[in-house]
Amino acid sequence: MDQFVERRYRRLHGGDGLAFYRVVEGQSDLSVGTPRPRPDLARQLLKQARIQVEAAIAACPAFLTSMVPLDPALALGQVDGWMLRAGQAAGVGPMAAVAGAIARYVGETLALRLGEAVVENGGDLYLKSAAQRIVAVYAGASPLSGRVGIVLPPGEWGVCTSAGRVGPSISLGRADAAVVLSRDSALADAAATALGNRIRREEDLSAAVNWALQVPGVLGALAVQGQQMAAGGAVELTALAVKGGLQ
Repeated sequence: MDQFVERRYRRLHGGDGLAFYRVVEGQSDLSVGTPRPRPDLARQLLKQARIQVEAAIAACPAFLTSMVPLDPALALGQVDGWMLRAGQAAGVGPMAAVAGAIARYVGETLALRLGEAVVENGGDLYLKSAAQRIVAVYAGASPLSGRVGIVLPPGEWGVCTSAGRVGPSISLGRADAAVVLSRDSALADAAATALGNRIRREEDLSAAVNWALQVPGVLGALAVQGQQMAAGGAVELTALAVKGGLQ
């Protein structure tokens, strides 16, 4: 049964030149920002992405349940192919990349048609922008939550977050936030899950971030637990005076 989860952080979404709107299909609940609203196109793309994932699960039930990588040769379509390859790169099952892969599928076409696009899917973000953007780090009960932002230069980015204490996604760790930057949001999603899995206590933060930076295609990583944070790679941080979202 589909279950509604209020994503309060979405009240903070904004961005110069972008109109934000919600698109829902089944269990997928997206926040989309484009220069002009196109919820019809976004919903069509979301349906297409979900059909590909559902076909992969029907053909191979382990696609849904595996917590270890599966053979990328199992791919039937584009979205499940991204998920399989991302899982293999990060050492996790393909469903660890589902939110990022769907965000990428929807966002790439919207950006192609409209010039720019932001697609957020449960804390996993695809972004293509001609302007610099700032993405706030949401880290649950941590005092750092919403107080730190990641500066993204113009271009195409995947910024994905996993948490052991926030949200419905499966994590084997205890991170308040494990964030990964990549050009591929499917890979960022899988790597964020693997990063979060490695964090049980504050002392794990630096080693876990260093591990994530070794994954091919990962450009930056950040992890938060309690009052402690570690970051590396292409992560430019800025302090947020007021708790915020995308700017």
